[in-house]
Amino acid sequence: MATVALEIDTGPWAERLCQPARYKGAKGGRGSGKSHFFAESVVLAMLEDPALRVVCIREVQRSLKFSAKSLIEGKIRALGLQQHFDVLTTEIRRRGGTGLCIFEGMQDHTADSLKSLEGFRIAWVEEAQSLSKRSLDLLLPTIRMDGSEIWFSWNPDQPDDPVDDFLVKNQPANAVVVHVNYLDNPFCPETTLDEANRMLRLDPDAYEHIWLGGYNVKSEAKVLHGKWRVDEFEPQKQWDGPYHGLDFGFSQDPMALVRCWLHDRRLYIDQESWAIGLELDASAAFFARTVTDFDRYVIRADAAAPQSIAHLRTHGVPKIQAAPKWSGSVEDGIRYLRQFEEIVIHPRCTHTIEEARLYSYKVDKHTGDVLPQLEDRHNHLIDSIRYALSPFIKPQARLQFV
Repeated sequence: MATVALEIDTGPWAERLCQPARYKGAKGGRGSGKSHFFAESVVLAMLEDPALRVVCIREVQRSLKFSAKSLIEGKIRALGLQQHFDVLTTEIRRRGGTGLCIFEGMQDHTADSLKSLEGFRIAWVEEAQSLSKRSLDLLLPTIRMDGSEIWFSWNPDQPDDPVDDFLVKNQPANAVVVHVNYLDNPFCPETTLDEANRMLRLDPDAYEHIWLGGYNVKSEAKVLHGKWRVDEFEPQKQWDGPYHGLDFGFSQDPMALVRCWLHDRRLYIDQESWAIGLELDASAAFFARTVTDFDRYVIRADAAAPQSIAHLRTHGVPKIQAAPKWSGSVEDGIRYLRQFEEIVIHPRCTHTIEEARLYSYKVDKHTGDVLPQLEDRHNHLIDSIRYALSPFIKPQARLQFV
């Protein structure tokens, strides 16, 4: 049979998965194209090796209607390869060889019944976030031919799910794992982009989980949960501001400058400046490129860096001053931010959006309880906002124990 040469378009993220590896994983959000990549990979692998046996696995396989079968069939048609395959009711067979692709549910199997899969060289686990530890422990030693591979595609749910524990937390040396979302998909349709952007505006926590592939963590642990949204806007003359705040970058932390406005019990954030490794002497020029007329307004900065404040005051940031700090000032600042009816972030402020999504309270790893302690990360621009608004933030009286 003549060799068929095909060139498949994939996003750059897929390149690492095209190399041989015992375990391959693609995790992330909807619209990323990860299932399409693996479906095409099944077709091309069977085309190259007419004797190849592939099993597509789910934890529960109630009906082939909900398996990868229809997606693989669609790839065969799209690639014009119908003459090389027989698509049957329950399986796909390779013409001109003994190769086939079958579809199985792990909950239907025992250790003994899985012995029938020992001759399969590729196993693709769909929706691997639902795979139980029992199923994972049964599957791994079953697919054991020389050169065999096990592929996993999934939308992450919990960080302690068996597939995440296996491929993320304790990733084997012979594994390749990529995280991908719709923003990495060069073929993402406009409808998908519109749906993702709509959810970003209306429900940022759900957007992070569904579209960016973040874990489905407790929303009550998010510091600004339910208080912020993303939307375009133009500052109006009647608004108060602008107010500017600066958090200094040390070591691997970013230098973060923010501009914000107040109106009608709402906080608006419309410009940001964010850079890692930015030297103090280069800061003013960088700020000038990212925040309009920053040098005409007072900038309130982290009081823990008086030398940096003094340096910038004579190097292009003439109105910089220290924002007051006191015991509990971070908590008081968070309380002040949560009093707004809403916090509106302009879409261009991408790092502020990321921090608003990720800034969290600690969660007890044993009980899952949200603790009254802030995680010291994803907070540089949030700190800058607190500094910018420090004249409005008042210390709250606290009980003293003697």
